[in-house]
Amino acid sequence: MMILDFITWNVDPVIFNLGPLSVRWYGLCWAIGIYLCYLVQVQLYKHENCPADWADKIFIWMALGVIIGARIGHCWFYEWYDVTNPAYANFCRLVNISTDPVQIFGWTINYRNPYIEHPLQLIKIWEGGLSSHGGGIGLFIAAWLLNRKHFSKQPQFHTSMIWILDRLCLGVCITATLIRFGNLMNSEIYGGPTDMPWGFIFVRDGQTVPCHPTQIYEMLYCLVALPVTWLMYWKGKAYRREGLLIGTFLLIVFVTRFALEFIKLDQSDFEAGHILNMGQWLSLPFIAIAVYLILRAFRRPLNPDTAVELSKETAQSVIDASAKTNEKRKSRR
Repeated sequence: MMILDFITWNVDPVIFNLGPLSVRWYGLCWAIGIYLCYLVQVQLYKHENCPADWADKIFIWMALGVIIGARIGHCWFYEWYDVTNPAYANFCRLVNISTDPVQIFGWTINYRNPYIEHPLQLIKIWEGGLSSHGGGIGLFIAAWLLNRKHFSKQPQFHTSMIWILDRLCLGVCITATLIRFGNLMNSEIYGGPTDMPWGFIFVRDGQTVPCHPTQIYEMLYCLVALPVTWLMYWKGKAYRREGLLIGTFLLIVFVTRFALEFIKLDQSDFEAGHILNMGQWLSLPFIAIAVYLILRAFRRPLNPDTAVELSKETAQSVIDASAKTNEKRKSRR
């Protein structure tokens, strides 16, 4: 006997309104996810005896990197319109975009992107449109800049862009899980029709048949990456092998993401009919980087365990200071 045939999903994406301002589940998930990631960084940096202000710096740099990267990534990767299609041609005229094909080195390109011709529209983040691949690129760039500007000035910690990402990915597992929950509350980025009993009918998006709730599938692989990376860090001291943690995280996330794209609906019409969609093409470089980082981690010597060595140095400094104090007291006698 089938107890559940499908789930009718008709959740309001808006939590409440404050005048013209709408507080949405998606935005709340982003905010909570970034804050929880920050708390994880505080714990990890304290464990490794890093300077007290490093977690605050990473919070600012990473928040900016992931949001800016996710926004630019979405607008660049997914907002292309075929000007030869009458429906999109009318849309382009409405938003003041040229409908003339572009000629580049003799090639005719029939696609236009409104954000290229009107880049100030990028700041309208409240209108939606954030890409996880763009967010990942933004984190890489922010980590490189943060290390170059701040962390590398204290060489005893042997930091690098990869060093930062090794620790950051433990918190990103939580952030990514919450963001996918926000996608579910928005009734967006789901899969094709399914006859499985956990299929969702996304009423607010006009669906009338059950579809794969791929937002939940993606939440699950993030939740798998969380205990894996945490155990590697705390039990296996994988932070001593630079690149192993972030490489493992990227491999779990993007291999699974690549596979799930086969059952997801295309996010943009230009993806229709292609062997791989945009999400899969964008996942391939991350998979390659993951494999490279894991192989590189085992070929390099172990980094010093600053969590232990600096604790020993601190303890020794306390002993030395105590000994000097005792000597001064004896000399006074």
